[in-house]
Amino acid sequence: MIEIEAVMEKDGTLRACKASGHSGAGKLGTDIVCAAVSVLMRTALNVLSRREGVTVRGGAPQPGQVWLEADYDANGKDFLFASGVFLIEGLRSVAKEFPKNCKLTVKNFKF
Repeated sequence: MIEIEAVMEKDGTLRACKASGHSGAGKLGTDIVCAAVSVLMRTALNVLSRREGVTVRGGAPQPGQVWLEADYDANGKDFLFASGVFLIEGLRSVAKEFPKNCKLTVKNFKF
């Protein structure tokens, strides 16, 4: 199972997201659940890393793991908020469609 943990501010701004594990929904290299989570996470990481006003750290240290942590200034908050909404909705959709293979937990960010 892929376990995803997202950390959001009270207003819904994304601060961190980590996905780990393998879904087991298909053969290695052809697993639609792993592919969906990977594409969403890697795209968010790439897009956020190029946006002025957003500082993002993250990576995919090994197969079955990808993570990101984000910070922002006044110029980046709205973009980070919107990107987080997109990412979480995408991950929520995957978890809803494949509940035996993917679990999403959203926690509140604590300063």
